Amino acid sequence: MKKYFTPFEKISKSQKTIILISWLVLLIIIWFVTTSGEKHLFPSPNQVLTGFKELYKEGLVVHIFNSLQLCFISIILATIISLFFAYAWSIPVLKSISEFVTKFRFLPFTGLSFYITMVIHEARTMQVWILVIFLTTFLTTSLIAVIKDIPQEEFDHAKMLKCNRWEVLWQVIILGRLDYVIDVIRQNLAITWMMLVTVESIVVASGGLGFLIKNSDKFMNTGRIIALQIIILLIGLGLDAGINFLRKAIFRYSKI
Repeated sequence: MKKYFTPFEKISKSQKTIILISWLVLLIIIWFVTTSGEKHLFPSPNQVLTGFKELYKEGLVVHIFNSLQLCFISIILATIISLFFAYAWSIPVLKSISEFVTKFRFLPFTGLSFYITMVIHEARTMQVWILVIFLTTFLTTSLIAVIKDIPQEEFDHAKMLKCNRWEVLWQVIILGRLDYVIDVIRQNLAITWMMLVTVESIVVASGGLGFLIKNSDKFMNTGRIIALQIIILLIGLGLDAGINFLRKAIFRYSKI
C-alpha cells in the first residue's frame, strides 16, 4: 500500500486498473450522495439516464455520425495543409510564411468565424473551414516543433550517405518522422473534438452534438447536458485510444 503513495514508484498494469476502478467507484458514490437531497448542483443519475433515453429518441446516433464526419473531414484537410507548411519550413523562401501561419493560433475564435461566414454560406462547409483554419495553426506549430527537435546526428548521417538536400528532407524529416506526425494528429484531435461542439452550436443547421447541447442548454435540461458531456468524453477517449493503437501497430519500433 505504501508504494501507491511513493513518488515515481512503478506499479503493474493490474494495480493501475485497481486504482482507476477505485477512483471511478468513489466518484460515483460522491455523485449519488451529493444529488440525493432536494437541492443539488448536478443532476441525479436518474435524470442523466432519462437524458440518455430522450437523446436516443431524438436521433442521437445520427447526430454523433454528423459530428464524427465533420471531425474527420476537418482533421484530414488540416493535416494536409499543415504538413505542407511544416515541410516548407525547411525551405528559406517559405520559412517565414510557415512561421507566420503559426501566429494565427492567437486569433480569437469568434472573430475568425465572423469573416468565414461572410465568404461561405453553406452550413456544413462553413463548419469544416472554421475548424480547418483553427486546427491548421496548432498542427503547423506542433509539426515544426517536431522538426526542430530532430537531432543533428540524423542529418549528418544522411549527408554521410551522400544524400542531397531534397533526399535529406524526404528521408529524415518526412519518412523519418511519420510516427511523430500521427502522434501530433492524436494530440490535436482532442482540440478538434473540443471545438467541434462550439462550432456546431454556432452553426446549428447541420445538426451534431453541439446542436443537441445548445437545445438542452436553452431549456435548462441539465440531465441531457451531462449525458451529452459523457458521450462526448467517451467518444473522444475512444478516438484517442484508436489513433494511439494505430500508431503503435504501424510503427512498432517507434521511440515515442
